[in-house]
Amino acid sequence: MNSSETVLLRNARIVLPDHVTEPGSILIDGDRIAGVFDAESPSIKNESMVDLSDLTLFPGFIDVHIHGAVGVDTMEASPEGLLQIAEFLATQGVTGWLPTFVPASLEQYEQAISSIEQAVAQTSVCEDPGDQRLKSVPLGVHYEGPFVNSEQCGALHREHFRTFKGLSDLDELPVVNNPGAIHMMTLAPEIDGGIDLIKEINRRGWIASIGHTRAALNTLDQAANAGARHMTHFMNAMTPLHHRAPGPVGWGLINDRVTVDLIADGVHLDPSVIKLILRGKGAENISLISDAIAAAGKGDGNYEVWGETIVVKEGRTQNAHGSIAGSVITMLDAVRLMRSLEVSETEVARMAATNPAQLLGLNDRGSIEVGKRADLVALDAELNVKATFVGGVCAQY
Repeated sequence: MNSSETVLLRNARIVLPDHVTEPGSILIDGDRIAGVFDAESPSIKNESMVDLSDLTLFPGFIDVHIHGAVGVDTMEASPEGLLQIAEFLATQGVTGWLPTFVPASLEQYEQAISSIEQAVAQTSVCEDPGDQRLKSVPLGVHYEGPFVNSEQCGALHREHFRTFKGLSDLDELPVVNNPGAIHMMTLAPEIDGGIDLIKEINRRGWIASIGHTRAALNTLDQAANAGARHMTHFMNAMTPLHHRAPGPVGWGLINDRVTVDLIADGVHLDPSVIKLILRGKGAENISLISDAIAAAGKGDGNYEVWGETIVVKEGRTQNAHGSIAGSVITMLDAVRLMRSLEVSETEVARMAATNPAQLLGLNDRGSIEVGKRADLVALDAELNVKATFVGGVCAQY
């Protein structure tokens, strides 16, 4: 089916913002949700029908932090490579994603941004009903660094870290020029010029997220006052919580002005710690991310990523220094882990779709409501993807 059709999705359980229908129907008109029906759907002429019996419809997942997948790294990818990632992510229920960069040279940034611009221009939904190559949508760019703390580098390469001395330091970073492109930056507010950087990012309409940081409480307060409203892979690459020095973790847990995102892979955070964060922040203030590297979707093995060998063994990444180097999960895996912790479907949908959309300022998607973009994923009882809808166009798997 193509995006010009009127389509009725029938007999699905539907995860709405405040409850789950059992069963219900959704009417899609073009790329929008035109109707949501809790019980029997109305008789509407000239529409196609898709029977989703025994499936559950979630809003399409949005990944705001992903470095690559299926052997492709966002820093080195051609436009075709990025589209390979986009096709794979659609099979995992991801309908939108923010290609994420590690600190690198300006030349590397420029080449990577050029590929993103071309991939965004080429991203189009398939018109052939039998074509399974549906693509999720690259939404812009997430700069993880380079303005971060060298003492909390994680797997990032210190030689490309910077401080903020003036506007030229931000001006020289290339931007995605496609209409509506989103720009996000993870930074450490305690670096020289960090608070001024947040103010300038905020002025330009970028999203400032606190991460790779050892900031003290007063600096974190200044960061929030300057416009930082989010924290990247919460608890990872931050000073650990201490009862006499709460640091970024303690500040983030009790501060209502910031939301956080989590790598829910069972490696970066113990499941019991995820439960702790849920109690402290609530599902309404948490987004799930993958932080996936190019090895995602490839299985265990040795991979050349970011100029070094990263070993993947039993789903855990490790670089030569013994540090975790991103993940190999998808948003679907994060959803599965959260459901295994008995987090409700409505809360999981909020963390995997609604909150990421709100963080990125995408008010037209992220939940199943009339008027929203028809980005959806249908899961079976074992949380396998059976169909993904991007802008109303479906691929079934």
